[in-house]
Amino acid sequence: MEALFLIGIALAPGAAIGLFIWLRDQYDREPLKHMVLSFILGVLCAIPAVILSTILGKFIPVDFGNIVSVAVYALIVVAFAEEFAKFLVLRFYAFRQKEFNEPFDGIVYGAIISLGFAGIENILYIADGGLQIGLLRMFTAVPAHASFGIIMGYYFGMAWQHKERAKEYKLKGLLAAIVLHGLYNFFLMQQSYPAFWFMSFVGLAISIRLCFKAMKAHSERSPFKLKKKI
Repeated sequence: MEALFLIGIALAPGAAIGLFIWLRDQYDREPLKHMVLSFILGVLCAIPAVILSTILGKFIPVDFGNIVSVAVYALIVVAFAEEFAKFLVLRFYAFRQKEFNEPFDGIVYGAIISLGFAGIENILYIADGGLQIGLLRMFTAVPAHASFGIIMGYYFGMAWQHKERAKEYKLKGLLAAIVLHGLYNFFLMQQSYPAFWFMSFVGLAISIRLCFKAMKAHSERSPFKLKKKI
């Protein structure tokens, strides 16, 4: 019973954020079957992310007393490995769905995939650190992963709208997510400069603000908006 409770704590924040974002898709919501599968694929993409991160970590070890070493590790070993795994799901599953038919869909799929990843990560952290870790991550890591997914998905929405520049926008989405994730982790991983921890929360607040702007912008770009008015 306790195990089920802890799993619920691990998954509840992601489910709440995912539902909120899905409901923000005002004009043509994605089928629930795609949402469920995107979430599951987000969970599964943690496997290649861990493999890639482990391989990269062998070539790029971290020295927590060296600020440059921490920055490189946070950006490449952690952020690149995780965001690239999510990118592959967004690029080769979600973006190919016929229901991906407006810019906002990139945001929805990007968020749900990231929340699947955050969900399994949460379960592992709670299994190791207990309920307190889960409650802390409810307000930090889970919304952070969602924001990285939304930003990446925003650019995939631009790629759908501007097909002649699709590759450029997809790459921008990947890079933006890596940079935001890398900065967030960099500040959290500081041991020589503990005051930097505060900056991770500032960065998260900025990322969330950008997400709301992205959602508003893509809602305005929806080709279904005019049809709804008519």
